[in-house]
Amino acid sequence: MTAPGRRSSTFTRLLRHGFTDPSAAERLLDLDDLAPLRGDSVLLDALGATADPDLALRGLVRLVEAQPPAERPALTTTLLSAKPFRDRLLGVLGASEALADHLARHPHDWQALVTYEAADLHPGVAEFERGLAEAVDPVTLRVAYRRCLLAIAARDVCGTTHVAQTAAELADLATATLRAALRIAAAAAPEDAAQCRLAVIAMGKCGGHELNYVSDVDVIFVGEAADGTDESKALQAATRLASHLMRICSETTVEGSIWPVDANLRPEGRNGPLVRTLSSHLAYYQRWAKTWEFQALLKARPVAGDAELGAAYIEAVSPLVWQAAERENFVPDVQKMRRRVVDNIPAGHVDRELKLGPGGLRDVEFAVQLLQLVHGRSDATLHSGTTLDALAALAAGGYVGRADAAQLDDAYRFLRAMEHRIQLYRLRRTHLVPEGEADLRRLGRSLGLRTDPVTELNREWKRHAAVVRRLHEKLFYRPLLDAVAQLAPGEIRLSPKAAGQRLEALGYADPAAALRHLEALSSGVSRKAAIQRTLLPVLLGWFADSADPDAGLLGFRKVSDALGRTPWYLRLLRDEGAAAENLARVLSAGRLAPDLLLRAPEAVAILGDPEGLKPRGRDHLEQEVLAAVGRADGPEQAVAAARGVRRRELFRTAAADLIASYGTEDNPREADPGALVDRVGRAVTDLNAATISGALRAAVRAEWGDELPTRFAVIGVGRFGGHELGYGSDADVLFVHEPREGVDEQEAAKAANRVVTEMRRLLQLPTADPPLLIDADLRPEGKSGPMVRTLKSYQAYYRRWSLVWEAQALLRAEPMAGDRELGQRFIELVDPLRYPMEGLGEEAIREIRRLKARMETERLPRGADPTLHAKLGRGGLSDVEWTVQLLQMRHGWAEPGLRTTRTREALAAAHAAGLIGTDEAQTLDEAWVLATRVRNAVMLVRGRAGDTFPSEPRELAAVGRYLGYAPGHVGEMVDDYRRITRRARAVMEELFYGA
Repeated sequence: MTAPGRRSSTFTRLLRHGFTDPSAAERLLDLDDLAPLRGDSVLLDALGATADPDLALRGLVRLVEAQPPAERPALTTTLLSAKPFRDRLLGVLGASEALADHLARHPHDWQALVTYEAADLHPGVAEFERGLAEAVDPVTLRVAYRRCLLAIAARDVCGTTHVAQTAAELADLATATLRAALRIAAAAAPEDAAQCRLAVIAMGKCGGHELNYVSDVDVIFVGEAADGTDESKALQAATRLASHLMRICSETTVEGSIWPVDANLRPEGRNGPLVRTLSSHLAYYQRWAKTWEFQALLKARPVAGDAELGAAYIEAVSPLVWQAAERENFVPDVQKMRRRVVDNIPAGHVDRELKLGPGGLRDVEFAVQLLQLVHGRSDATLHSGTTLDALAALAAGGYVGRADAAQLDDAYRFLRAMEHRIQLYRLRRTHLVPEGEADLRRLGRSLGLRTDPVTELNREWKRHAAVVRRLHEKLFYRPLLDAVAQLAPGEIRLSPKAAGQRLEALGYADPAAALRHLEALSSGVSRKAAIQRTLLPVLLGWFADSADPDAGLLGFRKVSDALGRTPWYLRLLRDEGAAAENLARVLSAGRLAPDLLLRAPEAVAILGDPEGLKPRGRDHLEQEVLAAVGRADGPEQAVAAARGVRRRELFRTAAADLIASYGTEDNPREADPGALVDRVGRAVTDLNAATISGALRAAVRAEWGDELPTRFAVIGVGRFGGHELGYGSDADVLFVHEPREGVDEQEAAKAANRVVTEMRRLLQLPTADPPLLIDADLRPEGKSGPMVRTLKSYQAYYRRWSLVWEAQALLRAEPMAGDRELGQRFIELVDPLRYPMEGLGEEAIREIRRLKARMETERLPRGADPTLHAKLGRGGLSDVEWTVQLLQMRHGWAEPGLRTTRTREALAAAHAAGLIGTDEAQTLDEAWVLATRVRNAVMLVRGRAGDTFPSEPRELAAVGRYLGYAPGHVGEMVDDYRRITRRARAVMEELFYGA
């Protein structure tokens, strides 16, 4: 019986040594079987150093109890006297419940841990073959395998080996096990063994010398006929041997199983023959193999059976592996396969998936393998099946930056160590990080995290996963930061061929042209060239994050040619990281923004100013434009100045939109598409209004000085009046005038018409600046009516002749330029027309519906897909706007919130007034925002307006990137557009047509 004082003291010591259940530990230590060990502080210290002291103590008790009584002193004496053995045994018992079970079943196997006491002894295949030599059947093979595994685990948990060595030892043990299994299979069927030659080719982690504790061992079987044997019979015999080998390793006995042998990487997978001849393998790979099969062959290694045949297989397939990168769509295929792996992870496992999830082991492996296959065509130093060795070779060759490689290496080792310790616990094949507190504590402690194991483990895991994800995206989806840069001093510069191969594999469609641009930018000994050499590797990465990296690089060369001698330009890009990244995004996202920039390259300074991407308000713009007009010598120079301001501000707006849509390291992607649409619409509207104000001032000054004989106002309608202009929109307007006191009405009309004609001429003069087209076709009587009317003429027309469509068009009427008081009186004039008292009559509603139906059948361009036309197609802008406008005309007289020119504001007001349900309002709003963004994207990408998705693949991909879709997901983008607009059309038919 233990004294109370001693019990209290022991309890405290156990807590201090990391036991979570000191009471149970005390009871175990009090057992008679542990009497020789009781009270030994060395033992307690050793238990406290394990991953789970409670588990280690329970395992020790089971092991001691399993010993024959006469042999227990040998175990306890060795345990107390030999520190290396003590650390290894208790380390294994504290990390692996499964190996503790093995020791309890085979109590003499603890002596295997005495055998490998030399710290520098790392056995190879031959050593493991000796350990398995006495195995004669599946059961004895499993026992011998676990005995060898026990020694590997002991070295692992005690730190005698690092994670890569442990993985290599596990692969060597697997090699020896496959040889032993084949030996047992051949002994069971000697006639089969005599008829054939069979080679076992290891694939995957076993082939790469980086196996897990518990993993499928991937293999391919190659067979040939022995001398004098029919080939068909020989292949049948080889298939029986291979099948028996697989059963020996995979089947579960009283000793459990070793691991599954998986031959599904063979040609045709599980549907193909298990064993093929070498010539059959080659025929398949040359004619039918997919990209992923060559990626898998990168790790192929002969491990068992006929060594000569295995070597011949590797020699034959190796050239095919290193030519795989020349296959059409090679890089997209590899990237698509990686995305498919992530997409297939169950939703509940993504955050815990250590191997396949984002930031997991597979991210490192895929990035390294892609780069190996790309660059290994011309660099044999990269031909390694081992991930960390290949990563080191990539860094040494300059294909990956040294800092990036070091971070990846560190993260990969940590994640593999986590994977090893998770699997070691129960020797189960899993890659999920456990959720239980006790499991996480044991895992953290096994990795040396002792202060707060759970918190430290989660922090380190997330940190390494974030590093892997970031670098995976940089290396796997973007060019290498050092792809075409000069290597470190003393190293050989990349040959043009090698550099071209890198650029081609990383998304550049014309590597030869890209190399010419790089040479032009970075050659020479000038300071400019030196700075360019520093900038280019980083810029190349950002360019390739777009759908058209070639365009980005070409644009950068043009800007640099124009500004390269300007002192502030390169200094801005070098010293302001945001400016360089912003420039790369803008130059490679499409044609519009680069075209605007190249017409005045000094606007690049906007990208480095923290306030530079914020749009300027209407008052600020108008003030600047009118000041520029006032300084000009004539109307042409005046409007040229105004159009120059417009060009610069269009670039500012487009750049801000692109950067918010793509996101950068400093500025994540804008989360609210509606906010982006509103910002662009407001900015372009204000800009065009200010430009029209400048053109009006220039036209008036040219003939009349400071005062026109008639008061004059420009009324915006359509998207202009709705503050919803896109990059390619015309400015829909109405012109209204009112003769000044004492001025003849005919004279005033002539003056007003001359002003309109001059404004339109000036705004469309052929210059380097984009034109601003003014469209007055929504005026009374359309194209047949006078271009400009007096306020009284509008009043008379609307009172007597106005049609319902004209009242509808006036819903978005708002003064934009000229005499503000006159503009406001125009609005007061049309308010009763657009918001009729008591709403619309049934006949007017039917007329609006007839007009809409007619427009749907007549105005959609021939051959256009009605499900993809953003303006006139199903659920597009027209459907949403006509629905909202009908609500405005029916209820605007009673609901003040509906009296707005802005579609989204009117829709929100209709919802607030209970005229439309929440789901319906959200559906219409989502479709309107998406359709507007598609039109903006097309203009940004193509440099010309369009209402449907481009057909050219790179342009379509660029639209997808703008809309937030990752590379390779354009099909998903189109499907989403159809789904969203289909739902909007259903809502429209119910609300507008009453269907």
